[in-house]
Amino acid sequence: MSIHENLLGGPPPTHLPDDPEPRELLANGTAPADVAAKYPTSSLAWAQLADDAFERGSVVESYAYARTGYHRGLDALRRGGWKGHGPVPWEHEPNRGFLRALHALARAAQSIGEQGEYERCSQFLKDSSPTAAQTLG
Repeated sequence: MSIHENLLGGPPPTHLPDDPEPRELLANGTAPADVAAKYPTSSLAWAQLADDAFERGSVVESYAYARTGYHRGLDALRRGGWKGHGPVPWEHEPNRGFLRALHALARAAQSIGEQGEYERCSQFLKDSSPTAAQTLG
């Protein structure tokens, strides 16, 4: 038996490939818009843009950034073999951009009164990574 085997019979966890350049640029203070322009497939850059916009009260802008990061993340998950459900562990750092974008999308959807999307995204986050749901609030 493999240490990574899912004993519950569900799909195996999806671990996105590492893309350290955008993460390092953000950590070193590069503006998220510059990182997103250079690495447009980086969910992390879009998630940071969404967080920054939300913090300054630009909820619709946050929603748009979060949706972009979410869709970029879905594309990456599908390329990684994800079939539309199953764990996307927070503990695997490259997954965090997608999970942060998903959280930001739920938060922004709730703020603009899009309750159905808020509920779907919140449940998707919990189903993908209970740790992310707890960590991100």
